[in-house]
Amino acid sequence: MSEFFDHITPDHADFIARQPVFFVATAAEGARINLSPKGMDTFRVLPGGKACAYLDFGGSGNETHAHLAADGRITIMFCAFDQPALIYRIYGRGRAVLPQDGGWDALAAHFTIERGVRQIFLIDVDSTQTSCGWAVPKMQLVEERETLRKYFKQDDPAKRLLKYHERDRSIDGLSVTPPSHLPYS
Repeated sequence: MSEFFDHITPDHADFIARQPVFFVATAAEGARINLSPKGMDTFRVLPGGKACAYLDFGGSGNETHAHLAADGRITIMFCAFDQPALIYRIYGRGRAVLPQDGGWDALAAHFTIERGVRQIFLIDVDSTQTSCGWAVPKMQLVEERETLRKYFKQDDPAKRLLKYHERDRSIDGLSVTPPSHLPYS
């Protein structure tokens, strides 16, 4: 049976901290549903359990930013691929916090800012839900991929910033606000 909570409990925060991958889902009216896997050490439960955040690296697009600006709804899902089985969802409203925004420094202090970080998504938690996860297979993490980190080590920050400014629309034409500067050099 699933259970609902109005915040992220300390036990659930411990569960989240052990998961090597999570999934982010967003949607906006008239746009495709976006569902993205995320890895690396990029997710944080903020004090009190009523908010959480994750680092966003540049990649194939910026759909989450566009959807949150247009609609705000977001679901985060964690799955245990080991024991005990568990699926944990966070339902909330989110927004992008860019390096030029007030509050960036305080939020960024929760993370290690690496080359390639574009923004931080801040989520206000409406509710969370547990479910059994008994049909999720058991799998083992072999290792993190280093491909993205290697890519951004050789990437030119000035060219990266220019790319962000050229890509100011989602794949469905929704507006995206690019960073005015990168949080790294």
